[in-house]
Amino acid sequence: MTSPQIQKEVINCFAQEVLKQIFEELGDDVFSILVDKSRDVSKKEQMALVLRYVDKLGLVKERFIGLIHVKDTTAFSLKHAIDELFARYNLSLTKVRGQGYDGASNMAGEFNGLKSLILKENSSGYFVHCFAHQLQLVVVGHANKHDEIWRFFEEVSTLTNVVCASCKRVDMIRESQKEKLKEAIGREEVETGSGLNQELSLARAGDTQTTVTLM
Repeated sequence: MTSPQIQKEVINCFAQEVLKQIFEELGDDVFSILVDKSRDVSKKEQMALVLRYVDKLGLVKERFIGLIHVKDTTAFSLKHAIDELFARYNLSLTKVRGQGYDGASNMAGEFNGLKSLILKENSSGYFVHCFAHQLQLVVVGHANKHDEIWRFFEEVSTLTNVVCASCKRVDMIRESQKEKLKEAIGREEVETGSGLNQELSLARAGDTQTTVTLM
């Protein structure tokens, strides 16, 4: 059971059982899809797919189905990946009643976006711009009107650029953080254990998302 290969096989078995329960709960009912894309630590583009549906008790459920590696993030590539995933789990686009994405052109484009490609096959798959994404854009818009806030993020961005451009500066911050962590552990101000106090890389801030990578 300590073999990495065996552990992956066990995890895969659990995943298949969970998916089986999700599809049994969904049955032959209609559902919506939520799609987002992200890059993992190995620099691979991944597409995450979530099903949103109402169960027999009238409760709204959102269930993560899986991550799909895509070579590029064009609308046609994402649509092809969704088609393959649906075929694998015996799902049908005719059952889709909603689409939820961010506002990027490849996702929400009026003519060649992912939403348009799906609407061509199923006119009932109405598109809704992700409310969380909209809210974050509103917050960013308001924050940019306050001098103190945008200056703070400007300084953070400049600091990130300066530090990440030099290995020596990164080493200096790393050593300084180690000393502070040792002192904090000695005063019992922080907890210790597996997975705690790991080193993280600095990430450039973005309007809609920020990626933190484990080093």
